[in-house]
Amino acid sequence: MKVNIQIFGTKKSADTRKAERFFKERGIKFQFVDLKEKGLSKGEFNSVKQAVGGIDKLIDENAKDKDTLALIKYIADEDKEEKLLENQQLLVQPIVRNGKQATVGYQPDVWKGWD
Repeated sequence: MKVNIQIFGTKKSADTRKAERFFKERGIKFQFVDLKEKGLSKGEFNSVKQAVGGIDKLIDENAKDKDTLALIKYIADEDKEEKLLENQQLLVQPIVRNGKQATVGYQPDVWKGWD
């Protein structure tokens, strides 16, 4: 099976750095996508959302942007997606994708099963 790992996160995120180290230590190539420079596309976002079991799993409850976080919690589900796409600083980091599979947060136990 070919692993095609993408790590979406920011350099400031400790969990993102830990994820990068996890794959580096195993000699697994990955592509790092800085959410500050280039966020998830709508297609990637939907793929990740499906893989992790819904939009609420993607929202970082501890995000610094409390105002937008509060807004996202109380708007209709169909509007949440658009708001999250516009405000990707609210996503749990890292988002790690391997084709159709994806995880949010630091999930080494899941990643071990990917190779």
